[in-house]
Amino acid sequence: MRAFGATVSFPSESEIVVQPGGYTAATYPVDPDASAATYLWGLEKLTGGAIDIGVLPEDMNQPDAKAYDMIKAFPNMPAKINGSQMQDAVPTLAVLAAFNETPVRFVGIENLRVKECDRIEAVHKGLTAIRPDLATVERDDLIVQGDPQLAGEHRDCLIDSYADHRIAMSFALAALRVPGVKIEDPDCVSKTFPSYWDVLRGLGVSVEIERP
Repeated sequence: MRAFGATVSFPSESEIVVQPGGYTAATYPVDPDASAATYLWGLEKLTGGAIDIGVLPEDMNQPDAKAYDMIKAFPNMPAKINGSQMQDAVPTLAVLAAFNETPVRFVGIENLRVKECDRIEAVHKGLTAIRPDLATVERDDLIVQGDPQLAGEHRDCLIDSYADHRIAMSFALAALRVPGVKIEDPDCVSKTFPSYWDVLRGLGVSVEIERP
């Protein structure tokens, strides 16, 4: 608000005062979507490539940008990740954790049960569809059993996206490394990243979409 000419003050922790007035036009930089960026950051780590999204993670103001620190640590991600402040990044982190050197427990993610779908269960079912022992759920914690040897294994399975854009986009990372993985309802990515599959193609990823 201040950047556009408003006078705002905080007299106390429970008060915000906005003075009468108006707004004026100004140039204001807006972050790219950090939640969407997590898929590209994950893609970088799984392929050893480099993708420039135009801004460094540490220069982004969104909570999900903090997920980059976990992604950067791959294949030695932390044993415990608190996802409470980066909820939309958790599906990406969980799929990436499937290829980690060691198991990863995701905590503080109970709110994922009330997103577009129950994302804890959706990620759990997706990972166990790839391999039954790949993930477990304890109350609201998701535990992913990392296994670098998973990459390259052929697994014929269909991932139910539950029409949830984040589930579909996250499991594209698994499909990239595990031949035979297919994702149901790929068009659901249109909610936040309609060009997702074309972006992957532009990065050299082979994407085939079957239409009924």
